[in-house]
Amino acid sequence: MKKVYGVIGDPIGHSMSPVMHNDLFEHNEIDATYLAFHVKKGNLEAAVTGLKALGVSGFNVTVPHKTDIIPLLDDIDPLAKAIGAVNTVVNTNGKLIGFNTDGRGFVRALLNKGLSLTEQKVLVIGAGGAARAIYFSLAEAGVKEIDICNRTVEKALSLKEACPFSVETKVSSISEAEKTIVDYDLLIQTTSIGMSPQVDDTPIRFKALKTDCFASDIIYNPLETKFLKEAKFIGASIQNGVDMFVNQGALAFEIWTSIFPDTNRMTENVLKQLGGSSC
Repeated sequence: MKKVYGVIGDPIGHSMSPVMHNDLFEHNEIDATYLAFHVKKGNLEAAVTGLKALGVSGFNVTVPHKTDIIPLLDDIDPLAKAIGAVNTVVNTNGKLIGFNTDGRGFVRALLNKGLSLTEQKVLVIGAGGAARAIYFSLAEAGVKEIDICNRTVEKALSLKEACPFSVETKVSSISEAEKTIVDYDLLIQTTSIGMSPQVDDTPIRFKALKTDCFASDIIYNPLETKFLKEAKFIGASIQNGVDMFVNQGALAFEIWTSIFPDTNRMTENVLKQLGGSSC
């Protein structure tokens, strides 16, 4: 009997996950299909009950449901619990178990670039849900110093205080971080600034960066944000959000099937849909 997987969110029509995962099922000769389910905020509980009743084998969770879904699950992975958000659910013998592969996917994407994370002095730009997943996952991976800057310093401070892992962290405003940005080995842009319609905007300004600085932006559409363009112009190595998207999807696929898929194949598939090339 064909297994069913999917993704729930609102909006959901733009999702590249169905093409990516259906290709993986076919490539790995797994009799399964992956569907996109448009679930509005008020319908989440009914949708989760329905997915469970139908015996759906697993599903991804995207905005605006990553936090609201937690009380509707039977169990949750410790990292996802700490982050306070779930993006992957597996149905194990009728029980829905939640995970968060966003941050771990980001960490894997950095490691694939050859970065020795424990030696990096990191600046996370932003303090929203994506920043939380990335900050906690980097701390879990053993990065010793991860600073956070945000327009609202209080939000960055609460993020620091919520981290369950031991990590040295300074919190600052964007303007304060701009003055010391040349001290960092790794810059991580986690806000939505740079996406349409803000393609001409960047969350932080800089005229110089540390030699061999690496700049990463979780945005993948456009493939090269203004933040990345400016970092590249100065001489930094850059990475867009395609690698994070692919690796979080690969980790979800592994949770569902116990197979870690071909991420090069996944990247080519995603880039084909986006009509470009990765950084």
